[in-house]
Amino acid sequence: MKIEELKDLIVVNIEDVDEEFKRVFHGRGNFYDDYNYLTIDSIDKILFIVLFEEIEEELEKQLLEMIKGIFETTHHETLVLQRRYLDKSPCEVLQGSLKEENIAVENSIKYKISFTNKNIGFFPDMKIGHEYISKIVKDKNVLNLFSYTCAFSLSAAKAGAKKVVNVDMSKSALTIGRANHHLNDLNTSNIQFMPYNILKSWNRIKKEGPYDIIIIDPPSFQKGSFAASKDYEKIIKRLDQLAGEECIVFSALNAPELDSDFIKDIFQEFAPLFKFEKRLNNLKTFPSNNKEKSLKNLIFKKSN
Repeated sequence: MKIEELKDLIVVNIEDVDEEFKRVFHGRGNFYDDYNYLTIDSIDKILFIVLFEEIEEELEKQLLEMIKGIFETTHHETLVLQRRYLDKSPCEVLQGSLKEENIAVENSIKYKISFTNKNIGFFPDMKIGHEYISKIVKDKNVLNLFSYTCAFSLSAAKAGAKKVVNVDMSKSALTIGRANHHLNDLNTSNIQFMPYNILKSWNRIKKEGPYDIIIIDPPSFQKGSFAASKDYEKIIKRLDQLAGEECIVFSALNAPELDSDFIKDIFQEFAPLFKFEKRLNNLKTFPSNNKEKSLKNLIFKKSN
């Protein structure tokens, strides 16, 4: 795809943006081979460019000039660039300025985001997963493992969950998660925030059960704490101790090297009472040339 063709695609995708978060261009799924290093997001009035690889100077110059030209024709006020390939992944404001507090919006739910971190605090590819949980969660007890900044908890709380237990070893992420609940005027009296290493805290987690819905959304790899290839099964082995009679498990994985059969096989071996029901579709704004290398959201249900 030539740069003019890329421009035409971005112009079409950016036409209907509003305050809601939208992936304007997604090159990471290798659907557009020439631009697999590039993503562009619309975050209310911020246009956010991420370069995942270093590219030749002249190409970068042409690319940024093209995006700046589009930016000037939209409602966006701030243009931000992140060079993700650098160690600290610094963000550079190319035009406009950032507010002290910046917000992403998904399905009218607000999320605090930060352009000082490698991850801004919100994963937009999980939108369909959040929507699924919101449809099944009313009056249910929910366990949200690897909760990060508690996006699933926000969807569950807004949809009327009886109780949500968020577990993540990052206290700072949970602090943002709690702030996200307050930002959306959600009562946190029935929401818990547990700053624990999940693999070492089963008794504490079990004490708040049994759970009607269990969400498993781990990083594919986090140095020193979790590697999906060897640690995912440790969670699945514990499901019987945590789950209520008709528990639904939302099992997610975003590791390109591990396919959906990797998760299904673990369930079949270590939690045979949990039967596979379906795989959720991914957002069309995150195209991929290989479904098994993209985000995998699988639904299992306990049957006696």
